[in-house]
Amino acid sequence: MKKLIQSAWALVQENKRAYIVINVVYYGLVVIFMIVAAFNPSLQSMLLEAVGAAFMTGPLAAVGSAYVNAEVLKAIGLTFLVNLVIGSFLYITLPSLIIPFLGFLLGMYRATLWGLLFYPGHPDIGMIMLPHSITLILEGQAYILALFGVYLQGRAFLWPRSVGLETRGQGYIEGLRRTGKVYILVVLTLAVAAVYEVIEVVLLAKLMG
Repeated sequence: MKKLIQSAWALVQENKRAYIVINVVYYGLVVIFMIVAAFNPSLQSMLLEAVGAAFMTGPLAAVGSAYVNAEVLKAIGLTFLVNLVIGSFLYITLPSLIIPFLGFLLGMYRATLWGLLFYPGHPDIGMIMLPHSITLILEGQAYILALFGVYLQGRAFLWPRSVGLETRGQGYIEGLRRTGKVYILVVLTLAVAAVYEVIEVVLLAKLMG
């Protein structure tokens, strides 16, 4: 496992500039749209209601129920799976395997929504945003790593010579291999984020009655 992590991190080091740019753009959008939300409190309230409803009914109801009932292990497992399978793979990686770099648009859209949702000045979430900001950083980092995989995949496919190959077919396969390596970091980061988020939410719920 140690060698796999080192191999994945080596890709980040080799493409440090792209990794830093993705970080700046992602977290930058979150901050920018927090400022937008500060001037549009009704928009933030509407989005918060929609998200709350999504965790009460539909596919995410099981996750919401696990949080409400303080089922810690179940909540951690479901949070991890939802963020990995839906939030990372289906939302960011898979579209980019069909249309190169498409995941960037979807990922930046998510950063925009986060900014609108999590402006700390809103009375309903102001009390929880300080501890929850760590969740946003950790989970955001996992999505940034997934976006970094999108960069590696698209670059290898469209410009195969950049990775020492001749054809786009070879580049596509190499991109998949590199994305798979990066997903080791995605999985580890999401695991840490899920543990922290569930413990944070459960403890806050108990403290607030």
